[in-house]
Amino acid sequence: MTDTTAPTERSASSRPSALAALAYLLLSFPIGVFWFCLLLPLIVLSAGTTIVWVGVPLFAMTMVVWRGGAQFERLRLRGVGLDVPSPYRPLPSGGLFVRTRALMADPATWRDLAYLVLLFPLSIIEFVLVVALWAMSLGFLTLPVWFRFLPDGTATLFYFGESVGAVFVDSTAEALPWSVFGAAMLLLTVYLGRKVATGHRSLAHSLLRPTKAAELAARAEHLQTSRARGVDAAEAERRRIERDLHDGAQQRLVALAMDLGRAKAKLDKDPGGARELIEEAHVEAKQAIAELRDLARGIYPAVLADRGLDAALSALAARCPVPVHVTVELPQRPPAAVESIAYFTVAEALTNVAKYAEATTAAITVLGATNKVYVEIFDDGRGGATARPGGGLAGLADRAATIDGVVTVDSPPGGPTKIRAELPCVW
Repeated sequence: MTDTTAPTERSASSRPSALAALAYLLLSFPIGVFWFCLLLPLIVLSAGTTIVWVGVPLFAMTMVVWRGGAQFERLRLRGVGLDVPSPYRPLPSGGLFVRTRALMADPATWRDLAYLVLLFPLSIIEFVLVVALWAMSLGFLTLPVWFRFLPDGTATLFYFGESVGAVFVDSTAEALPWSVFGAAMLLLTVYLGRKVATGHRSLAHSLLRPTKAAELAARAEHLQTSRARGVDAAEAERRRIERDLHDGAQQRLVALAMDLGRAKAKLDKDPGGARELIEEAHVEAKQAIAELRDLARGIYPAVLADRGLDAALSALAARCPVPVHVTVELPQRPPAAVESIAYFTVAEALTNVAKYAEATTAAITVLGATNKVYVEIFDDGRGGATARPGGGLAGLADRAATIDGVVTVDSPPGGPTKIRAELPCVW
């Protein structure tokens, strides 16, 4: 019915496969040669013509070119299991001189150049090493096949000079031990190739990634944005509570007070009429209590505080007109803020299922992982749900942002709909 597997984060330290490492190292050589042959003349020409101002736009173009080359290297790093975010500062508006100055002031620009310059000698060493090892290991491994096609059917493997002699193979029996040696060497070559690729990508990561200062600035900006969204969500919730109190329970309590006042006035002269008014007041009191109970449940349900997510979500599912299957697997109880956001995410999703989805079944899955809780709500309805500004789903995303959580909606037209929340337990 639904995928109950919690999302897994891609490890930045995952080892590349043998083929991915080989392709990465072999392609680095022509790419390194290309950038060295392109950038060296451009930089020299830009520096030489700066005195007549022609070099300024040329150097600006050169910086844009090498930043594009570094961005391509970040794409190549994904092939060997490493995602590197873009480290660049946003460019200001203005003319060529303003933008050129911003490019020059960005440390990421010069780190990109340093990597592309180092790529040339590094790729030569890697290329020679990889090609030599693969050629030798495959040559020894296939020796029993190809030695017989050589002149005189003899393969000279090593030559130590006329005084010492040579090692040669002229029969299958002599070639087989070297084939075994080639198989062992091939395993060593694969191991070394992956190690070299891992070392290369570590160097690339250190130069092409955002600096610590840039990461801290981005983190601070993200936290500021998420906290602002949280304040907006809290303010919207406060207005909703005030509106529900004013339009619902408060009106019923006013009507209740008026009915009791009229009943009091009629109590001596018209006991029958007073009884009717008291009965109406009794009905109003019960309705007011029900509305207050629903309002209190919308603020923070008692069952969630007392018994946790499993019981609270089961209660939500029981009130939904669509059959809902609930799965909650948590190694330990998460913080109250996480429980609250998970609860209201499910409540909003089930409300949409009941009102708009035209679904026949739904499922709630809550899984706990290391310092995270994953919540998924699935329904087989008609789909088309979107997180519109000011809507309920957008409000869920704002609420989750207060703890750096993320809410995603996957609801193509025709269905099904999956709403997934990733909520950190540490922030």
